[in-house]
Amino acid sequence: MDNPSVKKSQLNDLMQTAMEKVREMVDTNTIVGQPITTPDGVTLIPISKVSFGFGGAGGDYGKTQPKDFGGGSAAGVKIDPVAFLVIRDGITRVLPVAVPPVSTLDRVVEMVPDLMDKVEKYFDKKEAKETF
Repeated sequence: MDNPSVKKSQLNDLMQTAMEKVREMVDTNTIVGQPITTPDGVTLIPISKVSFGFGGAGGDYGKTQPKDFGGGSAAGVKIDPVAFLVIRDGITRVLPVAVPPVSTLDRVVEMVPDLMDKVEKYFDKKEAKETF
């Protein structure tokens, strides 16, 4: 007689094995990497985007022996570098690794941090002149 719980257990085992392998490959150190310190004191922290997927299937084979089970599972991981956090003299910046911006809006968004730094430096210089 057919035992569906055994077949379900076999399929669950396949899926759990695939997920365990994905967990081994993908952890927080994969997304936010270990800090790298250069000799001049700059710290670089790699940031990555991780995509993964898995699937599995199983089936019964043999008309006279329905207990025969065949199945398979697969998993895949894709890791793309996104940026580096650059820490120098207490100032943190994001250094993107992505393709250069294509649209005007992308360029404007990319320029905002540099523009903010320049405005901040301008006001710091102006404030320093007023105090003397």
